[in-house]
Amino acid sequence: MSFSQADLGNSLAQCAAYSADLPWGSPDQVFALVPTAVLRSQAPELVDDDDDSPLSPVLQELPEPHADTAALLATLAWPPQVAGCALVTEITVVPPDGDPAHGRRARLIGGVLRTGARLALLDVEAAPDDDPVAPRHLRTSPDLAPELLDALTATFDDVEPAD
Repeated sequence: MSFSQADLGNSLAQCAAYSADLPWGSPDQVFALVPTAVLRSQAPELVDDDDDSPLSPVLQELPEPHADTAALLATLAWPPQVAGCALVTEITVVPPDGDPAHGRRARLIGGVLRTGARLALLDVEAAPDDDPVAPRHLRTSPDLAPELLDALTATFDDVEPAD
């Protein structure tokens, strides 16, 4: 099965939405990105009848919270029906002036597909003076979190080179 960069982005947005409901300071969340058609055939109770998304993120239960994300990722391996994976972790974003006193918490959502597609999104915590009902915006950049994306790619042994 072939999936697009947009399919990956939509899956990561779903991971971000799930994580947004968790309190700050929660452990990392790891998701298998499974073709929705495969999930529907193997575990139909996990798929809404009206879900037409190509990929579905499936939260993985980890044996314990991991303080070391690199060590956690080094332990992961995926069965063939998993098309990709994603990780949500918390980071501190420091402003361009480099003053850590003005840093803000953010959730970094990184994901890769076996096809070599990769994407990272950033969800920055609202500032105290932000409108509490204003929609939050996920941000991305081609240079966002390359080390995380490399580590996620390494959890697969058959990833095709990225374009």
